[in-house]
Amino acid sequence: MNEHGEIERDVEGWLARHEQKQLLRFVTVGSVDDGKSTLIGRLLHDANGVYDDQLASVKRASARGAIHDSANDGEEIDFSLFTDGLKAEREQGITIDVAYRYFTTPSRKYILADTPGHVQYTRNMATGASTADVALILLDARLGVQPQSRRHAYIASLLGIPNLLVCVNKMDLVGYDPAVFDRLSEEFGGFARRLGFRDVSTLPVSARRGDNVVARSRMTPWYDGPTLLEYLERVPVGAALDHAPMRFPVQLVLRPHLDYRGFAGQVASGALRPGDRVRVLPSRRETTVRSIDAWSGELPVAYAPMSVTVRLADEVDVSRGDMLVPVGAEPRVVERAVADLVWMSERPLDLRRAYLVKHTTRVVSARIERVLGRTDLETLETLPAEGMSLNDIGRVVLSCSRPLFVDAYGVNRVTGAFIVIDALSNDTVAAGMLRDDAVPAALASGRRATSQVDAWERRRRLGHAGAALWVPDTGEAARATAVALERALFDAGVVATLLEAEAGAAALVAAGVVAAGVVAVCLAAGASEATADALRHDVGEDAFIRVEDADEALATLRARGLLG
Repeated sequence: MNEHGEIERDVEGWLARHEQKQLLRFVTVGSVDDGKSTLIGRLLHDANGVYDDQLASVKRASARGAIHDSANDGEEIDFSLFTDGLKAEREQGITIDVAYRYFTTPSRKYILADTPGHVQYTRNMATGASTADVALILLDARLGVQPQSRRHAYIASLLGIPNLLVCVNKMDLVGYDPAVFDRLSEEFGGFARRLGFRDVSTLPVSARRGDNVVARSRMTPWYDGPTLLEYLERVPVGAALDHAPMRFPVQLVLRPHLDYRGFAGQVASGALRPGDRVRVLPSRRETTVRSIDAWSGELPVAYAPMSVTVRLADEVDVSRGDMLVPVGAEPRVVERAVADLVWMSERPLDLRRAYLVKHTTRVVSARIERVLGRTDLETLETLPAEGMSLNDIGRVVLSCSRPLFVDAYGVNRVTGAFIVIDALSNDTVAAGMLRDDAVPAALASGRRATSQVDAWERRRRLGHAGAALWVPDTGEAARATAVALERALFDAGVVATLLEAEAGAAALVAAGVVAAGVVAVCLAAGASEATADALRHDVGEDAFIRVEDADEALATLRARGLLG
């Protein structure tokens, strides 16, 4: 498997063949001290995936006893040091951060993620596992199935990883007893199959001695299955996205000159060809794919996850955040949805706070309406909850200011996933997976759906229609303008209120206030054009007024017939 000689003879040919190899992403998870990092280090070492200088560094660190002697046990190489890169990890002998490593074989390229086993690092594990095709869970042959093992299998299934490989490690410490392997395979395999994995396989290994990692072990003649590397070479890759309906989120509109207008993005799933009939969401306009362009020229077809530029036959309005989908195989268009969240922020979820949701290339303001339940990561039971804290996993109702174009996460891991962002700090606070579940009836109806009072009745009662007056927050002068405007409206007999809040929160509250017939004066901290555009979309062009001067705003209200 050493390709150094081949590279020296024909580097360009090797690069061309390397580019055509399939890419497999896999993640290692398990309980503390099950030997995840040691197994990955052994795999990298035996598969010639370690650079000479890194090998020399690890040998020196092993000789110095960089971590606990019990882990090294006099071995020449402590294989865990290939992935435990943080100083704290080497001192404590545990994995804290996600360690990514890359290696290749003649048939495939690999990206592996070594993730932490401790419950307090659940967010790190979720990050490493979110794009994996295979979850590799280790069991200590001496200790058996631990609560952490069940927790990690549950999280892996929640994140939609299709294949699970259970490695029963440290078989050398139980004398390579087949009865131990059979018992653990039956116990944990039965549990894992109930979680909905497409495939569950088991494998006896000794990471320290290299048994069944790359080479087949003479110590396990009773085992006739593949070694770890053989399994990784054969497991199917990327089939789900290939067979899912085509989804093309638009990332950028390209207009280098008057005769060219293309829409750049990454094919999220399926395949796209010139001549395909597509629908643009959210406008629902139909058109035909004229051509698919890449750096090398026009392409006859584009598959996921290729990045291309699509040209359309008709002049239709398409912007960043829109999506091209096949006519007749469209995603759900939702503003409210049920989702599973992994909370990643040290700041707890605040149901009163507005957040941003990034779904494919679309960013919208949103809030979490309700927490439907939280998963106990020890018992895997769903418990009642009113909030979420760091490393919590829960099911929530998500409400967005503009529609999202979604598939269930179990069907499409790209259009079924999103992240939640703090609008002020721009920190990612949660990762979400959309579900097929309907929004609970008590929440789905809401005030607007059950109200028997229409907009005209409200206007007749109040003497005016609702409106959103957007005051860009540029300091004390802007605040003085907003306060004066509220006073002037009130003195004129208008039901008005001043909303002074974070940008996303002000926009969300204002939309509801305007629907009730009230004039909302919005002074939003950290306001952006995207937030203002979202509010304009929610309340309508006629009901949205950007304020530079209080008197001009009042005149605009009268001119539009919103007053009197």
